[in-house]
Amino acid sequence: MAEATMTLSQKFGISRRQAYRYLQEAQAIGHAVPVVAPSVPITLKLPAHIVRDVRAYSVISGATLSDIVTRAILAFLAAVRGHG
Repeated sequence: MAEATMTLSQKFGISRRQAYRYLQEAQAIGHAVPVVAPSVPITLKLPAHIVRDVRAYSVISGATLSDIVTRAILAFLAAVRGHG
């Protein structure tokens, strides 16, 4: 634990105390947390009715707009690859 605390502290420029707290929280989770790719902001222009419907779905489902759009694009790409 001490070695991991030092590594986190040095790698991310945080105090050893904060690094130790992060490690304690990670241990409390009890399972591995998946690492996700960093997100990049983009700007899209969509018809207003589509934006309205996606926002409404976001509220109902609890999913973020980014999650909804990401899933839709991944489904589209899978379909395109399957036919290409």
